[in-house]
Amino acid sequence: MHQPHAEPRRSIYYPYQVFDAWLPPTNHHTDASAPVVIAGAGPIGLVTALELARHGVRCVVLESERQVSEGSRAIVFTRRSMEILQQVGVAQRVSQNGLPWRFGNSFYKGQRVFRMEAPHDADDRFFPMINLQQQYLEEYLVDAANAQPLIDLRWGNRVTGLAQTASGATLTVDTPAGPYTLPTQWLVAADGARSGLRSLLDLKLEGSSYEGKFVIADIRIDLPLPTERLAFFDPAWNPGNTVLMHREPHGIWRIDYQLPPNETPEQALAPESMAKRINAQLAAIGHGDTPWEMDWSSVYSARTLTLPDYRCGRVLFVGDAAHLLPIFGVRGANTGFQDAQALAWRLAFVVNGTAPERLLATYSQERVAAAREIIDEAGKSTRFMTPPTRGFRLLRDAVLSLSLTQPFVGPLYHWRTSRPHEYTHSALNATGDDTLLFQAGPGHGAPPQNVQLGPDNHLLDHVGHHLTLLYFTADAALPQGLQAEVAAWRARGVPLNVLAINGNTATPVAGADATLPDAAGRVRQRYGVRTGGAAYLLRPDQHVCARWMALDATRLHAALKTVTGQATPGAQA
Repeated sequence: MHQPHAEPRRSIYYPYQVFDAWLPPTNHHTDASAPVVIAGAGPIGLVTALELARHGVRCVVLESERQVSEGSRAIVFTRRSMEILQQVGVAQRVSQNGLPWRFGNSFYKGQRVFRMEAPHDADDRFFPMINLQQQYLEEYLVDAANAQPLIDLRWGNRVTGLAQTASGATLTVDTPAGPYTLPTQWLVAADGARSGLRSLLDLKLEGSSYEGKFVIADIRIDLPLPTERLAFFDPAWNPGNTVLMHREPHGIWRIDYQLPPNETPEQALAPESMAKRINAQLAAIGHGDTPWEMDWSSVYSARTLTLPDYRCGRVLFVGDAAHLLPIFGVRGANTGFQDAQALAWRLAFVVNGTAPERLLATYSQERVAAAREIIDEAGKSTRFMTPPTRGFRLLRDAVLSLSLTQPFVGPLYHWRTSRPHEYTHSALNATGDDTLLFQAGPGHGAPPQNVQLGPDNHLLDHVGHHLTLLYFTADAALPQGLQAEVAAWRARGVPLNVLAINGNTATPVAGADATLPDAAGRVRQRYGVRTGGAAYLLRPDQHVCARWMALDATRLHAALKTVTGQATPGAQA
């Protein structure tokens, strides 16, 4: 029988709660089926569940532990992640408790040799990055899941077996009271870097693992430093290696320091070793006498790995179960949120019968391509942080030396921050629209651009989990043909929302679900809309799949067939 830890984890700042284990009924060994089962109640699994619930899909979430994750783990969440978290209802709590920031600094021999500045303006609801320990984010997501009647969250339930057919899967789930079986149509593997489901299916990750290892240490200390990323290259106390520092809420600082070759994790995590190195880093920044207290530590090695396909029969992979990415550039959880959002709407469409099963193939195609793009970017950062060969180290050392006197090499320190993938070549993009005629605005596959409409009012506040038609017009009503087309798709069960962008007045546009005034023309400018009308079609994950200078019912019908997977593959929609 599975016996997860029943004692609260130790922390000097976070009060862990142990949840009651879900136990199977005593009179039978098979639980009622659910359309979707999600293995793993970390941030990615919970975001997937919440997104499915927004589409009306019931799911069971199985978590082998009885409490949220140990240690701060993922701490930096990007603007795009916050936009996704806004959709599932927890962004406000993250904003209230996190530490926003936008600058990163690289130091060599006591001199700042590069300063990164992430763009930020009034149109952005969220800062480029915000720091918050993962336990808090999981807590907020758990609260949201518990408030959602379509989500059945089961603590202390571990998947130990899996059998698949062409139409579903049956799981063997172990609990403190013994095992039971759970049938489902679809299983989402969100069970992390050591995915048990990946092992059960004997699936192998492809890519590279780097030799460089880092200790991650969270300490409580009072440092008069801003919330900015600090990177120290080749410090005197750790020659040839790299040290990173981040401020976290509640007086906690994250210190990541690279280990010399051949040092084991056990040696690295010995208290005397950690104390010596942390004290050396604090002394290097002028705070060697400042008292501190250890909260949590771990050892990390950089890996750039992905499954070649995120679907295996009735199992779909998200987050670290699908790919392992370096922490440099805050790519892990932030990439996983995009997986969750990209998968959930497709899976909901399939479960609800509004799209064919082949729509799921586009999830894997898009997100594997995204992972490979991230791996390419992250590999550059990783090779600079942890040179894998003598040649790379010579190059890195040359950059370090030149940076003291030559500003032009500074950008080579750039850590290539995680950014949302643009599905430029997605099979879901319209083939007969006017995208090539636009001189500005988000193109095919790009995430939307937020625009401030007024105090505490932004464009993306009005874009929900539906397909969304942004319709720019000065007319009093949508054309009758468009209204009829929208109604026809809704009658087929496809969630489609129409937002009219009216430049002159707040008077509602007939046929639209809402009308957003754009008297100053800010939305038109950001979306490259010139005089006259235009339209954008956003997928449920908000990425652009079509845009037109002029839209009629026939063109909208073709784009909707394509994005819902109903067009003949490889043919014009």
